[in-house]
Amino acid sequence: MEINKEKLDEIILKYGRDKAHLLAIFQDVQKEYRYLPKEAVRHICMRLGMPQVDGFEVATFYKSFSLKPRGKHTVHVCLGTACHLKGGADVLLSFMRELKVKTGETTADGAFTLESVNCLGACALAPLVRVDEKDFGKTTVAQSRNIIRDFTDHH
Repeated sequence: MEINKEKLDEIILKYGRDKAHLLAIFQDVQKEYRYLPKEAVRHICMRLGMPQVDGFEVATFYKSFSLKPRGKHTVHVCLGTACHLKGGADVLLSFMRELKVKTGETTADGAFTLESVNCLGACALAPLVRVDEKDFGKTTVAQSRNIIRDFTDHH
């Protein structure tokens, strides 16, 4: 994917070319591209006058950033204590089978990225699956196919 350097410069200027705003800049870039392209990290570091290694250190330290292309939709399966006890691991396995990816991977068609998370903060709904901003509580293995189909057909 080609990065648009003018768009990157707009984002950088929005924050006044200030290194203190590196996280916010990276968040905006990731929102634009659905991931943080390595070329974008290099360009941002150059524009901010900072070593690339520092930029990549920040990009790899925070789990919310991805240097690999991510899917149009992100499926988060909670494996926190409550979700785990109520079958979260089985739900995760069902999504892995349905999407034909491992945790942290993106489907070949670029539609979905599958992630496991330690807690989504809705333990009463365990096991919880969040696709983008939509929560699916008390998710069963059987529901995983329908959840995927819902996002494939309507989004």
